[in-house]
Amino acid sequence: MLRSGLLLGLLFSCIVAGASPCIVPVIVIQDVQLQGNETTKDFVLLRELTFAIGDSVETAQLENLLEENQKRIYNLRLFHHVNYSYTCDNGQVVVTYQVQERFYFYPIPILDFADRNFNAWLEKKDLRRIDYGLVLTRRNFRGRNEDVRLRLQHGFNRRIELSYRVPYLAGSRNWGYEVSVADYRSHTISYDIRNNRQYFYEQEDGMPIKRTGVGAALIHRQSVQRQSALRLAYYHEEVSDTIPQLNPDYFNTNYTNRNYIRVDLTRVINQRNTFAYPLSGSYFDIGIGHAFFLNNTGTGFTTARAKYVNYSALPRKFYYSAGVEAQARLGSNFAVTDNTALGYRSLVRGYELYVVGGQHYGLFKQGLSKELLNLKSIRLNFIRNPKLNTIPLALYLNAFTDAGYTIDNTYEARNPLTNRLLFGGGIGLHVVTFYDIVLRGEYTANREGNRGLYLNMGYPF
Repeated sequence: MLRSGLLLGLLFSCIVAGASPCIVPVIVIQDVQLQGNETTKDFVLLRELTFAIGDSVETAQLENLLEENQKRIYNLRLFHHVNYSYTCDNGQVVVTYQVQERFYFYPIPILDFADRNFNAWLEKKDLRRIDYGLVLTRRNFRGRNEDVRLRLQHGFNRRIELSYRVPYLAGSRNWGYEVSVADYRSHTISYDIRNNRQYFYEQEDGMPIKRTGVGAALIHRQSVQRQSALRLAYYHEEVSDTIPQLNPDYFNTNYTNRNYIRVDLTRVINQRNTFAYPLSGSYFDIGIGHAFFLNNTGTGFTTARAKYVNYSALPRKFYYSAGVEAQARLGSNFAVTDNTALGYRSLVRGYELYVVGGQHYGLFKQGLSKELLNLKSIRLNFIRNPKLNTIPLALYLNAFTDAGYTIDNTYEARNPLTNRLLFGGGIGLHVVTFYDIVLRGEYTANREGNRGLYLNMGYPF
């Protein structure tokens, strides 16, 4: 019965397509056609496919194969939609992928808070601590999935950043590179952490901190899901004469500047169904790096880190995610500015107002989401451009718990949250919309008894 049902299904689909039925057990990919990629070069899409012209495929596995490759093309994040169809004639299959390209050049205005997050800024309520400017991004440059990005930021924190990413070297399908240059200056500097709170020095005239960096990376790209990179970067940091007086441990030297080279090796295996707000699949990221200080301006250290998250789709539009992240930093005579752990990129939700420094940390996060709304497209009829007139909107109710632990063998006496289990949980509303934007409003409570509403962007883990 199962085999008869499969043959009837294939017969129906082939009749609709206007071709002979695929009733043979094995088919051959005769051709792969692409539609809608007016800007994107064909090879960008074709290199993501796990099959090629001339391959033999079991008929029963054809739909799964085409659907899996549909996800791979969509996760290039170059298209609003990716669909596929196929025709079958005497065991010869012609596959067609139809794409709707995004708008690839767009300016993004900067209006941001100068602190780590909105709630950290809200504690001060200082309107001077605002950053403004413009980010100019050219995705899919030359139709080759290359990225050019320029950030011009003024205000309290000033930044100029330029990066250029090329995923495919000439004549290579697997090797690419990235180059970047950046300059950062600020009216304020976090010169110390005590009681897990940042202490700032603000300078009205001039900038108490300046940081310049140039970097390059060699990227080995097996696919959009599997990538490795070797990065080399040079940094020059300079602080005002007042900082060593306020905290001699800031650089942990007698200097007001330092120069160092960072070498990092990373590996990412990203098997999530979608990269913006994943609902199924897994993510694995591992890396190791070393900082070499020049002219005795610091003591070198090695950092190893790893992260793994699993995403599961449950019945009735429920989704569960759970993951761990860890860091080990090996060295001696750590400067305060290098003693970073939780509170920046990684944190236990509920502790957004705290900074928990240390050399090593472990982090666990889990969340259960319920899909409340999922509109694939809201049509804006007053906009004619098809790359801009369709807006997706999805809402998820999310309950979560986080736990983390930081080991600090250098500055633990100043900060009671180090060498202590941190625990937080709460409930939130997640909004997923235009161009992979994820907005989160989360009400949390932590082990210390703090409660609050926190606003953030991006997927939480």
